[in-house]
Amino acid sequence: MNPSIKSQMLKALLTALTLAFTLAGCSVNPVTGERQLSIIPESQELSMGAEQYKPTQQTQGGLFYLDPELTVYVREVGMKLAAVSDRPDLPYDFVVLNSSVPNAWALPGGKIAINRGLLTAFSDEAQLASVLGHEIVHAAARHSVQRMQQAQIIGLGVGALGLALTDNEWAGMVMGGAAVGAQLALAQYSQDDELESDYYGIRYMKAAGYDPQAAVELQQIFLEMSKGRSAGFIDGLFATHPPSAKRVAANRKLVSKIGGGGYRGEDVYQKKTALLRKLQPAYDAHDKAVELAGKKEYAAAIDKVNQSIKLAPREAMFYNLRGRLYQQQENLDKAAKDFDKAVELYPEMYVYRINKGLNALEQNNLGKAKDNLTQANQSVPTSIAFLRLGDIAVKQNDRGEAITNYRTAAQAGGDIGQEAQAKLARLSQ
Repeated sequence: MNPSIKSQMLKALLTALTLAFTLAGCSVNPVTGERQLSIIPESQELSMGAEQYKPTQQTQGGLFYLDPELTVYVREVGMKLAAVSDRPDLPYDFVVLNSSVPNAWALPGGKIAINRGLLTAFSDEAQLASVLGHEIVHAAARHSVQRMQQAQIIGLGVGALGLALTDNEWAGMVMGGAAVGAQLALAQYSQDDELESDYYGIRYMKAAGYDPQAAVELQQIFLEMSKGRSAGFIDGLFATHPPSAKRVAANRKLVSKIGGGGYRGEDVYQKKTALLRKLQPAYDAHDKAVELAGKKEYAAAIDKVNQSIKLAPREAMFYNLRGRLYQQQENLDKAAKDFDKAVELYPEMYVYRINKGLNALEQNNLGKAKDNLTQANQSVPTSIAFLRLGDIAVKQNDRGEAITNYRTAAQAGGDIGQEAQAKLARLSQ
């Protein structure tokens, strides 16, 4: 890099840092008691988490609605820990998401989610408490907010946080606040943030009556799993919360200091997760179908997802996948029936609406396509939905609406943005 350019960049960075400190000053971290830079006020922190909570849930699999009592249970455990945290007055909430990827995340303001794929890795309630306590600290100590501030200071914006991998094929097309929420939820934390969350999370466990030794056990399990490089774990929990021998040692040292012992709740946990474990073969078959689809073995994939549907006929995810498989076989009528069923079972889920709308567009059913793509955007705005809504408007001779939708899609960049730009240019001729 040219030395003069490098010098200018460094000067600009220092100026930005100075301005940030001048305008915002410092505040006291409510968990650690340390002074830190504070650009984003608490009111914005709370509104950010509230606004992005539901869209972010959808980008990460949607709600695990087949067992609402499981979410009630997880919420009860989470609130026990939240009550003894350093920010007990945050508007905490806890949900279980319908994803096989073992992960958990926290948005600003205490909005916390855990995937069913992680719940099956636990053996008792104390291990669940260790993960929820860890996420509570991330929220209470404003870790994701601090990362946002750092990104803004160096002029990179929230995009610098990076959008983690998911099994959601539309994830890269998500726009606006939902994309920001996904970035905040799935950004990798620093080692210091992880150690801090372990440290205070263990203290919250102890204060809530749980055996903090469970946190040591869990980190040992995660460390061993990460060595095996299981793809699902690498893309999920370990991509965002990297384990290390240092974390295991630090947790063991703290537990030795404050003392182990306390509630484990193995029997209760096994009872509360019984339905989830009963349904696991259906999700295993679904995940195998996804793997087969990736190899373009569509007939075999359909056989697998049929097994899933037989085991859990009320799971929208399975019909959505089978609809996609029928699309690959160019059987749009069968695909339409499956997308209809998926939407019937989970009408708010944007992915199912997108697939239903795109399939309807291929069948030239413009009214059905427009209705579903519009509703998809109301849940989670995506560039693909805006692009195809523009196409529908062109077919319906509504030039103004077409321009509006293409302009929105064009903001996303990439292939979708380029296609939208080209279509805008043609409309302007």
